[in-house]
Amino acid sequence: MSRKLRVVVCGTTFGQMYLEGLRQCRDRFEPVAVLARGSERSQRCAQRYGVKLCTGLDELPGDIDVACVVIRSGLLGGRGAELAMALMERGIHVVQEHPLHHDELAACLRQARAHGVIYQLNPFYVHVEPVRRFIAAARELLRRQQPLYIDAVSGFQLVYSLFDIIGSVLGVLRPWKFSPGPVNEELRRLSATGELPFRTVDGVVAGVPITLRLQNQLNPADPDNHAHLDHRITFGTEGANLSLLNTHGPIVCGRRARYPHEPRDPASRPHFETSALAGDPPGAVLLGPARAPGFLESFERLWPFAIQRALGRLDEAIRTGADPLVLGQYHLTLCLLWQQLTASLGSPELISRELPEPLSAADADALAAAAAGAT
Repeated sequence: MSRKLRVVVCGTTFGQMYLEGLRQCRDRFEPVAVLARGSERSQRCAQRYGVKLCTGLDELPGDIDVACVVIRSGLLGGRGAELAMALMERGIHVVQEHPLHHDELAACLRQARAHGVIYQLNPFYVHVEPVRRFIAAARELLRRQQPLYIDAVSGFQLVYSLFDIIGSVLGVLRPWKFSPGPVNEELRRLSATGELPFRTVDGVVAGVPITLRLQNQLNPADPDNHAHLDHRITFGTEGANLSLLNTHGPIVCGRRARYPHEPRDPASRPHFETSALAGDPPGAVLLGPARAPGFLESFERLWPFAIQRALGRLDEAIRTGADPLVLGQYHLTLCLLWQQLTASLGSPELISRELPEPLSAADADALAAAAAGAT
């Protein structure tokens, strides 16, 4: 297949990101339609990207090659998996935004095999540039030294992608086991806000001890916001710790501390002599940019490029006739891990509050000035 793949995007909430990603790689893909309910947002998206707005499957052009299903799955109260299977029944290749329930994913993979099409789940975040840099650096670190621990923080909405990042570094996920700590009501009463935002979970993933702090809270009126942070992950080894401080960076590699002591041999050099420090590398280094990009830059550049990478992987699978079960088996395993962990935590605590206001640039500059002036 040498021509450009003709694409329909299903859904226009996060689907807007797919449309922008497609716009930026028109040499390989041709967006031709949006499948949505016909809201004002959907009409504006179709108009902006110059594609047909369809409100039903029967309105789709007959020569669609690929569908991007960016609609919530049954696990989150949507019909994304049903739509994906209906599209595959028509001979259309599908990439579907995560997450899915294990059984939904298994059904989609069976449907793909039955109709001879490619189906791929897009976990998205492993394609985001700073995350890819972190994964590459962590793999190199673990090639040199055995992992001793993982420390990770996330909101519960992003647990699936958190473990996808961890699994992409380790190469495997099994064996795993988790032991969530109980909620301490006495501590909750002492809290000024009446909340304990994070639950602590001890566990093992792929044989590596892991400590998780998960914000198990949800604002049902605004489920995509109110997370204190997205992903924060540290891999520790005998000689170093490598940290992704947030989804978009920065990435810091710190050397394992080894404090000097008085020499046992009186004839050897005291540890505080300058000559004893020759060749002493820094205690920590930044890997990549020192600053994470702003939200607008992430939405306009990093996220659409991540979509392009996911679509590129689908394109390659289509052209080579790859078996969707190869990648699918990994995601099925990831689904099981994710479901077992979230079930052990129980339902998220429901919260109701105003949309959080990020720290302003002026406030950030004030913090920097305070730090610079510390004596």
